[in-house]
Amino acid sequence: MKKLILLMTILLAGLLSAQQRTASPTASLVEAERAFAKASVDRGMRSAFLENLAENSIIFHPGPVSGQKWWRDRAVRPGVLSWQPIYAFVSGSNDLGYTTGPWEFRPKSLADEPVAFGNFVSVWKRQSDATWKVVLDLGSENPAPAGALGIKFAADSHSTVKSRTALQTESERNVLSMAEMEFVKALNSDATADSLVKYLADDVRVFRMNAFPVIGKAASGAILAANPGTLSLHVAGTEVSLAGDLGYTYGTYEMKDRRSGEKKENGNYLRIWRREPRGKWKVALDLLNPIPPPTAS
Repeated sequence: MKKLILLMTILLAGLLSAQQRTASPTASLVEAERAFAKASVDRGMRSAFLENLAENSIIFHPGPVSGQKWWRDRAVRPGVLSWQPIYAFVSGSNDLGYTTGPWEFRPKSLADEPVAFGNFVSVWKRQSDATWKVVLDLGSENPAPAGALGIKFAADSHSTVKSRTALQTESERNVLSMAEMEFVKALNSDATADSLVKYLADDVRVFRMNAFPVIGKAASGAILAANPGTLSLHVAGTEVSLAGDLGYTYGTYEMKDRRSGEKKENGNYLRIWRREPRGKWKVALDLLNPIPPPTAS
């Protein structure tokens, strides 16, 4: 009997271990994103966003606003917004993550041809009930893609970095804010693509309006070095995961001509950072979304 109990215990431990290995935090986030996208098609945008946005979520209309309030105040309108995640990343503490991928908009139903295209970026946070909710959502527009994009996800990022105390997390948030200031200073100093590479993660993504996302250090460095003017930021928020390995800043920006100082554009920005094992914060995603000037009445 004792041998049977011992055997059952070993088998149960092995089963639990196997389940833990297959229960990837990244996979759970991807599942949440796919369910969000399905709800948008099945039940409409308003219902899907209200169901998946956190109470303290931020969206941009035209600047940073409460996501829940904006969608509650918005009447149901025709149109189908569909999307799919092609990249996902989760912090080692499994409390913060982000997804990105292409979206399409159709005026009435899925039977219509899409009339607008782009890529979304959603930042997700674990809630007290262990569910994922979107805390920030922003995106860009691009021309119609030539074909379907393949699915690609980051490796399971459940690192050995352990959760920290509230004091340590606040300290890491300050370190990230300093890294952000240093990066923007480099952008405004006529930095070359080669000099900007040191600030970038290997798989960095850069999003600009009316263009497809650029992926990788070399291509992203070239886009960032082509910065058309002097960039100034108004940081609305900075968050860091409990493990201190993933963070983001967001807010509004203004671009001025380098010589005349005349304003060229203003808009919203999102910058996602990942901390390397050696402790350096690197830019993993950079998104500028200009606000169109008001049309004359």
